[in-house]
Amino acid sequence: MRPEQIIIRPIITEKADRLRELNCYQFIVAKKANKDMIKEAVEKLFGVNVIKVHTANFRGKLRRLGRSEGYRPGYKKASVWLKPGQKIEIVEGV
Repeated sequence: MRPEQIIIRPIITEKADRLRELNCYQFIVAKKANKDMIKEAVEKLFGVNVIKVHTANFRGKLRRLGRSEGYRPGYKKASVWLKPGQKIEIVEGV
């Protein structure tokens, strides 16, 4: 997989903002990506050094529309810690 296929998008929430102060960035990543693939992708895309990577899989939530039920798609989240002094510029879309 190419790095652009592994890192889907950054997570932009209040909690993620607080974690960025601790040099931890969060991304939605491809479900088949492992920690080594995520580390290489972040290093190639952003030109930084990664210390460690934590991942978590989330199941889709049940949603209803009238009588019909379905599930939202699940996703995989990666938390990436960088070396002190390095940072990634994340542009927030409005």
